[in-house]
Amino acid sequence: MDMVSIDDIRSAATRIRAFAVRTPLLQALWGDDDRPLWIKPENLQPIGAFKVRGAFNAIGNLDESVCTRGVVAYSSGNHAQAVAYAAAVYAIPAHIVMPKETPAVKIDATRARGAEVVLCEAGERERVAAEVVERTGGVLVPPFDHPDIIAGQGTLGLEIAEDLPTVENVLVPVSGGGLASGVGTAIKALCPLARVFGVEPELAADTAEGLSKGHRVDWSIEDRNRTIADGLRSQPSELTFAHLQKVLDGVITVSESEICSAVRELALRAHLVSEPSGAVALAAYRQRRTPPGRTVMVLSGGNIEPQVLTDILAS
Repeated sequence: MDMVSIDDIRSAATRIRAFAVRTPLLQALWGDDDRPLWIKPENLQPIGAFKVRGAFNAIGNLDESVCTRGVVAYSSGNHAQAVAYAAAVYAIPAHIVMPKETPAVKIDATRARGAEVVLCEAGERERVAAEVVERTGGVLVPPFDHPDIIAGQGTLGLEIAEDLPTVENVLVPVSGGGLASGVGTAIKALCPLARVFGVEPELAADTAEGLSKGHRVDWSIEDRNRTIADGLRSQPSELTFAHLQKVLDGVITVSESEICSAVRELALRAHLVSEPSGAVALAAYRQRRTPPGRTVMVLSGGNIEPQVLTDILAS
């Protein structure tokens, strides 16, 4: 299996430097005294989420002769926007397969980047994307199941290690596992004493169950779609699961009410807009299940439907 190394992540950092924002570490002065908190606000990326890192690394690493055929991606939203954005920068066609239940704000943003959006039924993304690849001759850029994607997302962990080398706990959302795999690889290489915890919704806790059993488990799409955290409904691949087994010190699951409380807290205390998927790390922090010490939470994205945000803030 092609495991990602810190050298791969460093190469990715060089490749994406002109396109991805080096987001700051923001200290949350309202954090707990025994667990000082910093926020890594990936909602400040050009497309509002960390996915821009992996997309630019993967597309930037394609052979020029391949790029002319364009790229194909499947995503519930943030990877879709990232691939559309990167394809536009590289002036190549992009076809993006998205589930019909994807929030309109993400579908509209993907189309606004110039991509052709193909809507599909729940659970049909990969099959439909394969059909689009066959029809267009484009290159598939998967949302997490590729070393270049993992390495690109890992640049986020590289920045955490450089900006806070004394970090003791890192909380990172888990879905398909590309982000947690990359961040965990970087942190374990550069801050070997730090602990890395994945976070996922209780209603989509396939990673927590899989790691406890020592093998991947399958949750139905109907079960995973119950969570408000629409960006965390995917399941790890063999590649990402192998990384997660190596780099995670545990997985914390959070409830729907805890997720909404975290979205509200980030808006009112940190003045940061977070989508539910992006706020799960703060929800886990609030459970106080991590050891004392300097803690970084990854706010992975801020692409939330305005009405959903309104409803959460009013609740």
